[in-house]
Amino acid sequence: MRAADPSLEHFQQAQSADIDYAPGHGHTEYAVTRYSLDLDYSVTANLLTGTADLELVAREPLAGVVLDLQAQLAVSQVEAGGMQLPFTQNRQHLQITLPARLTSGAVFALRIRYTGFPQPLDGPWGSIGWEELTDGALTAGQPAGAPTWFPCNDHPADKASYRFAVTVEEEYRVIANGTCSGETAQAGRRTWIFDQPEPMPAYLATVQIGRYEQVRLGTPGPELTSPVQLLAAPDRLLSKARAALAEQDRMFAAFEHWFGPYPFGSYTVVVTEDKLEIPLEAQTVTVLGRNHLGRKSRRLLAHELAHQWFGNSVTAAGWQDIWLHEGFATYAEWLWSEAAGRQSADELGMEAWQWLSRRSENLCLVSPGPERMFDDRLYVRGGLALHALRRSAPDSLFFGLVRSWTEEFRYGNASTTEFLELAGRRYAGTGIDPAAVLAPWLVDKALPPCP
Repeated sequence: MRAADPSLEHFQQAQSADIDYAPGHGHTEYAVTRYSLDLDYSVTANLLTGTADLELVAREPLAGVVLDLQAQLAVSQVEAGGMQLPFTQNRQHLQITLPARLTSGAVFALRIRYTGFPQPLDGPWGSIGWEELTDGALTAGQPAGAPTWFPCNDHPADKASYRFAVTVEEEYRVIANGTCSGETAQAGRRTWIFDQPEPMPAYLATVQIGRYEQVRLGTPGPELTSPVQLLAAPDRLLSKARAALAEQDRMFAAFEHWFGPYPFGSYTVVVTEDKLEIPLEAQTVTVLGRNHLGRKSRRLLAHELAHQWFGNSVTAAGWQDIWLHEGFATYAEWLWSEAAGRQSADELGMEAWQWLSRRSENLCLVSPGPERMFDDRLYVRGGLALHALRRSAPDSLFFGLVRSWTEEFRYGNASTTEFLELAGRRYAGTGIDPAAVLAPWLVDKALPPCP
């Protein structure tokens, strides 16, 4: 399918408005390739002291660097190659003057020391970022909460590898992205070290702190690529949490069949003692509140696991394409319900269509605007768009497209246009135009007939 195809132009025109989804967050003049974060956190005082080592590459000539960092974290020092650099800090940015102008393509490193009392950021999406729990802390970064706890380039298209070394009071456990590679204890405090080699954007970085017991889940078999499955929960909730995750093994097998191999080496579910409004998504980690362990929450477990493929491994190039995360994760709920012998995808699609039919039709999925990025209608309509595409052709064609999507863009970023171009190639010669099938769902505001 060529970029000049009228169907593609229809989508591109719908996204042509210059909308800033996270004002002031993210910078295109450089990229961060690695973060190494050494954090010391006092749970009792909510005091965070950090050293952030960043490896960067200039995308254009640079005399300085602007990083995203909230003002409650005061920077005390910035270094490069042992040399202290001048800097200024305002409400949401750290501005650093480099010792010499860099050419495009130059690789350089920064060390930033900071301390403060982290607070969540209030925005159109609610409270996000570093949050205190009743006894511990969590981070909820989507879409712009990362700067509440470390200096970063906070844009979904800037992916980097990570190392975390987090020190807390000895009675607490730390969970972060990736694999725990070690822990040490000294003078009543314990340091936990995690490595996340697969690249991720800053909003998916996470640190979870609580009085957690950790156990291993799953019985890996030949049908699985065998990721390490872990559960971290307060001791009194372990049994209930195990029961809530009883289907996770079968869910992994089904998702790998539909979506391709699990993209990471581990998967950890954290259950907090506190109630949470919604589950929280991070790369290799899902965070549930104690209120998410009932039978009615089973769909949420499928939704959050699916994000490891759709959102974490394959990340939208910009927030205007967030339906590529939430539409796929919603459709994964329906697919899993069908595979588990509950409601079929057709039945759930009909219920979703009826729910949408009773609501206003003023949402364009490929350009929802910042206030509607997490609108329930975006999730549901995105799921229906994929169901319509699936029902337009044999299942083998649809799931072949999905597996090609997760393989071709693994660990990268992708847009709606790139999804349509891939679909056009996969459906070539079938007489089916995927863009024409999807346009009424993704671009037009009027509700199409139920697929």
